[in-house]
Amino acid sequence: MKHRLLYIPIAILFLLSFVDCAKKGTPSGGKKDSIPPVIVKSVPENFSINFTDSEIRIYFDEYIKLKNLQSNLIISPPLKYPPVITPLSTSKFIKIKISDTLLPNTTYSFNFGQSIVDNNEENAYDYFKYVFSTGTYIDSLKLSGNIADALLAKPESPTTILLYEVNETYKDSMVFSEKPMYITSTRDTTNTFELSNLKEGNYKLVALKEKNNDYTFQPKTDKIGFVEQVITLPTDSTYQLTLFKENPAYSITRPKHVSKNHILFGFEGDIKELSIDLKSEVAAEFESRLFHDLKTDTLHYWFKPTVENDSLLFVATNKEVTDSLNLRIRDLYKDSLSVSAITTGVVLPRDTLKLIANTPLVAIDAEKIKIIDKDSVQIPASAQLNTKYNLAEIAFPKTEEQAYVIQLLPGALTDFYEAQNDSIRFAVRTKVASDYGTLSLAVNSADSIPKIVQLVNPKFKVISEQIPSATNTVYFDYIIPGNYYVRIVLDKNRNGIWDTGNFLAKLQPEKIIYYPVQLEILANWSLNETFNLD
Repeated sequence: MKHRLLYIPIAILFLLSFVDCAKKGTPSGGKKDSIPPVIVKSVPENFSINFTDSEIRIYFDEYIKLKNLQSNLIISPPLKYPPVITPLSTSKFIKIKISDTLLPNTTYSFNFGQSIVDNNEENAYDYFKYVFSTGTYIDSLKLSGNIADALLAKPESPTTILLYEVNETYKDSMVFSEKPMYITSTRDTTNTFELSNLKEGNYKLVALKEKNNDYTFQPKTDKIGFVEQVITLPTDSTYQLTLFKENPAYSITRPKHVSKNHILFGFEGDIKELSIDLKSEVAAEFESRLFHDLKTDTLHYWFKPTVENDSLLFVATNKEVTDSLNLRIRDLYKDSLSVSAITTGVVLPRDTLKLIANTPLVAIDAEKIKIIDKDSVQIPASAQLNTKYNLAEIAFPKTEEQAYVIQLLPGALTDFYEAQNDSIRFAVRTKVASDYGTLSLAVNSADSIPKIVQLVNPKFKVISEQIPSATNTVYFDYIIPGNYYVRIVLDKNRNGIWDTGNFLAKLQPEKIIYYPVQLEILANWSLNETFNLD
């Protein structure tokens, strides 16, 4: 009996252990899977020769799925009809159904990029490439290099690299309409590339930052980079391609009649030598004015008096290009003068204040412009018209930490139709100089190429630019605190601006060199730096 009593507490402890095991909790689930899927086999085998199949199957050791396949998959040489790749959902294999007729004696590669991931954790099988040859051997030559951007500190990723075979049918214009022999893309932020499984021969090397991913150059949307010379394989050389956006070729659109005396002409490209002439019969006193839109590629054409014609014929001439443009006249309302201030709020002491009008301005009377500071002191001002953009520009001396009220009395501005402004009033103010930073930069260079030094913000918008002085220094003042890049344009053609390139003209963009590090400009702080170009 005593022995039996000893078993009772043991039994109780045994039962309590089960209760403890039944407590609610969250299972740990073990270690997170970080291993990418593994290929078990391929049918036909990867790197097969004498390939004649129309279907390929690739088997994995676990369930996988295809993620962003369209933006990752690169087939080289490109196929006219894209293959059907299934399944896109979870599976242990990928099936590639080839719908195109393959070229004889050609090595093909299917690069899946980072599209193959496991089903659970989406661990990627990086840059898996399935290669086969319709001939008796696999081409094995390679070509490598890196990508830069003409304007940016680093190029946007990814970039597509295209290799065109230079034979008796090759033309530079093929880049606009035909896919190349070989294609690859930059892999990561190193912006390097490698074209592999290439055959011996002569090639044209091109890079595209595409919008449509169609492997053809669309100048309106794409950036392009190229190597000038023909490349002969095999080679041990590496190549750098600099991306740039071409200036669009000149064109002018059909005009639009938008109000009774107002016509719009849209355009693209360089219009420095453009003239627009009216060829229709109109009254002897007919006059017109033309100015550029401030924000868009549009010309504003204003005329008087109102015409009775049903249509007007214009001839637009730009260098050797002539276009006849017919406009149907509509019954529309007439515009009246409207003026607004572009410059408001905080301004810098060197800023010129700008007003914009909807109708062409022909006169400005500085005597009818009154500027009063916060101490009620009247400040002298000068004024002029900017006829290119139809602006009234007002300049006056400013001091720091001051407020100004600008008033245009009636009649200060007169437009093409002899209309004058009503009273206009707006305010601006300046901040204390210690709210800004300054940058002094010494530029060291042994060459004599003219240089333009630009201060740009993190979005690569030019904030200010300077030409180095005789002592090769530049000085930027009134800089709003923040992070900035400094870059130097090598102005080889000495025209004072950065010039882009042109593929068909075999013209590379002017070189831009970035200061090695981004600069932080602090308030009430003067930064002194040296930029060594040699």
